[in-house]
Amino acid sequence: MFKSGFVSIIGRPNVGKSTFLNYCLGQKVSIISPKPQTTRNVIQGIYTTDDAQIIFIDTPGIHKPKHELGEYMNKQVFRSIKDVDLVLLLFDGATDFGTGDEFVLRMLKKINASVILVINKIDLVNDKNRLLENVAKLHENYEFIDTFYISALNGDNVEELLKEIINNLEEGPMYYPKDQVSDHPEKFVISEIIREKILLKTSEEVPHSVAVVTEEVKHVDGLLNVRANIIVERASQKKIIIGAGGKMIKEIGTLARQDIEKVVGEKLFLDLWVKVIPDWRDREAEIKRLGYTLDN
Repeated sequence: MFKSGFVSIIGRPNVGKSTFLNYCLGQKVSIISPKPQTTRNVIQGIYTTDDAQIIFIDTPGIHKPKHELGEYMNKQVFRSIKDVDLVLLLFDGATDFGTGDEFVLRMLKKINASVILVINKIDLVNDKNRLLENVAKLHENYEFIDTFYISALNGDNVEELLKEIINNLEEGPMYYPKDQVSDHPEKFVISEIIREKILLKTSEEVPHSVAVVTEEVKHVDGLLNVRANIIVERASQKKIIIGAGGKMIKEIGTLARQDIEKVVGEKLFLDLWVKVIPDWRDREAEIKRLGYTLDN
């Protein structure tokens, strides 16, 4: 019997959703950053074995929105959990239960989903009694079908969680070819890798003011040529990303190129440009143009 189903990964920002997905798939599909609210799009990662296929949906961190883009991100999460077979709620075991977690649980109650509670980052937990107190609060606010304690970074207990996910799926078809790990086009993956490196190298207001659009991918003289635009909101941010003498953008480009080559399996030339679109995160037309669909 072959089992399959759609599983949403949700939680507050920076709980390790993308790290978990990338570990399960054995390669980078969703970008990873120590900064919260990294994932902006709903990303599908496909985990396939001989007898099962899990289509994971990695979602943006649920948070109180401060602009139009934030509203979009929360809408994406709610849509992603309405029609799935199972939901994984990730909780950072090294933090305390708070009002943000209550907000997430209220969202879950609206759809009456089957939810596995996944306590992540157990490798960072120093006070086990405090951890159990927080887990108890989570269980007081929602009826979970199971609870797992994992480290997505190290892989601790992840295989056991995957087995339990499969146990909760029904018999179904193989939706995607066995060797496919994502449903996103090449341009999207390239853009996300570039944005990850910007998040890694910059600080303060810059990371969350950035969007990346891969405009062109083509072969020239045996080399894959990639041209991408880095979008920022202010001229001061453009200056930071370019850096003194172009040093910063060269570092970003070098790091991004190395990861992109691993994904596409060939050498490439990466051409990065930085453009200013004032306050693009609060302009619905620009959000749509940059690939974030706001349709209900």
